[in-house]
Amino acid sequence: MAVERLWLDVPYREKDEAKALGARWDPAAKRWYAPVNGMAGLQRWAALPDVPDLLPGEDRTFGSGLFVDLVPTSCWFTNVRSCVDQRDWERLRRMITRRAGHCCETCGRGEDRALKRWLEAHERWSYDTATRTQTLKRLVCLCTDCHTVTHMGLAQVQGKSTQAAAHLRAVTGMSAAQANAHVNAAFTQWRSRSAVTWALDLSILTEAGIALAPPPGAETRARQAKQRLQDVRSGPDLAPAHRVAPLTARVQPAAPLSAAEQQGPLARLFHRLIVPRRSPGR
Repeated sequence: MAVERLWLDVPYREKDEAKALGARWDPAAKRWYAPVNGMAGLQRWAALPDVPDLLPGEDRTFGSGLFVDLVPTSCWFTNVRSCVDQRDWERLRRMITRRAGHCCETCGRGEDRALKRWLEAHERWSYDTATRTQTLKRLVCLCTDCHTVTHMGLAQVQGKSTQAAAHLRAVTGMSAAQANAHVNAAFTQWRSRSAVTWALDLSILTEAGIALAPPPGAETRARQAKQRLQDVRSGPDLAPAHRVAPLTARVQPAAPLSAAEQQGPLARLFHRLIVPRRSPGR
């Protein structure tokens, strides 16, 4: 007879606290639970109703397959996780991975801790140029490798573009020439979209009962993106989007590009936005 668990919605950053208060982990369900009823310390994580497998208005055929999916500069690092309450994010994450069968929706692989391959949520957006609205159409479950491909610009900045391009070819069957053409076309589209200030439409989440923090304005998002790109260059960890302070220093003209900085369009843009010219003698 199956055991009825007292499930909990524990955000990842609070897992150690929940564990210390008595929560247990079910490796099969990949979820925390209370071992006995009435544990007062765990009540704040008591499970909310599951998010429906199909969000209101979501199109699960939209943006299928693996491709480079660059968001405009005004929306760099503005993802669903940064806009929702952490408990609601845990509910969304659980739904996204469950409906995908705990596998990447593009390459079919599951998580592998030894390889540091995880399952992650990625947003698929549509763009209405008439209203300048960027609408969330779908949430898709991707492994770390496929997710890196979609964000090829960030992969270039992080020095991962060679591995990302190889993974793109392996999954899609593209030749090297086809992959290069695909990446170039994606950056051409990205430049065009980045010339527009987009309003965000996240109604597929709000209509499913997900509470959202108001997303920052486009100008604030652009300033935060510059700062977070600088964080990427200075270390492997990204600061949470809501904690990033706007840039206050004046941006100086860029120094000459090194060979590493010439790896791709976003790397070059990052360099010209962020990297200051060195003063003589430094």
